[in-house]
Amino acid sequence: MTHYKLAFIGFGNVARALARLLIRKQDVLKSQYDITFSATGIATGSHGFAVNPDGLDLLKCAEAVEAGGSLDEFSSQPVANSIEVIQNSGADFMFENSPVNHETGQPAIDHVRAALELGMHVSTANKGTVVHGYRELTTLAESKGRRFYFESTVLGGSPLFSIFRESMPGIELVSFQGILNSTTNIMLSHMERGETFDEAVAYCQSIGVAETDPSADVDGWDAAIKVAALVTVLMDTPFTPQQVDRKGIREITPEMIEQARVEGKRWKLVCSAEKAGDEVKASAKPELVSMSSPLYSMSDSTTGVTFRTDVLGDYSIIESEREGMVAGPIPTAYGLFADFVYVAKGG
Repeated sequence: MTHYKLAFIGFGNVARALARLLIRKQDVLKSQYDITFSATGIATGSHGFAVNPDGLDLLKCAEAVEAGGSLDEFSSQPVANSIEVIQNSGADFMFENSPVNHETGQPAIDHVRAALELGMHVSTANKGTVVHGYRELTTLAESKGRRFYFESTVLGGSPLFSIFRESMPGIELVSFQGILNSTTNIMLSHMERGETFDEAVAYCQSIGVAETDPSADVDGWDAAIKVAALVTVLMDTPFTPQQVDRKGIREITPEMIEQARVEGKRWKLVCSAEKAGDEVKASAKPELVSMSSPLYSMSDSTTGVTFRTDVLGDYSIIESEREGMVAGPIPTAYGLFADFVYVAKGG
């Protein structure tokens, strides 16, 4: 039986969903994979810090944050910032989920670097670490005999990077097109049902998929950085969101939605990239799609992408909404969970 001590850097909606998923799956982890775990460090942006090498009560910590309390009371020693949590947690595995910085990837890159230097494996949902630090952090992880994984950065819990990494050796990605931001897709779907833009935003905030400031989603930055992450990793071409031809959905009006319906079309925030030689052209912007497009049927939280490679035919991954399952942070949390299990299995 292998015991893992876990550190959580960032304890927002996704990280708390991960904490509950780990608790719910602890018997499966033990019986199927010989894994046990304890949380030894948690860092938040506005609810304090906690370190306890003997283990923290994850559920109580999550409930305290959701009630507006502080994690300081759970700590066995004083810690003042995220780096100190990493240094004093004694963790074997770190989940990095601090807010995304689209321009620099900081402070998440520093968090990942510090954890790897201390011999921890790392899984992150933070796209900034991939776009701005992929080669450095991957090289550092390899030098330490550790793993730096990021399945949750694009398409939540769907196996995307791991499939290319493990199941498609030597393949070259030529182009891709898809819907990568579920939040704007939910907003556009609700606007098709007659809601205003503001009402659609409020709904996404109420279910935890949009932040209080939704600009990262509605202005296309989240979509652009996901495009940049795919280009950086799968096309092996360093790329930033600033290089993506980006436009958000703020200018889409109910009148535009209705006119599209009359024409048998729908507005979607379409993400795409194409590589020709050493050149990559990429975009993330609203486009009208017709019924013949596979993107047309992707409503609400359904997202997906189609890849074109040099060997296989078109290859698609779709993460669709299931009846009775409300959109939220759980799919992203599952991607982090899957990274953890994969590393624990020796992957």
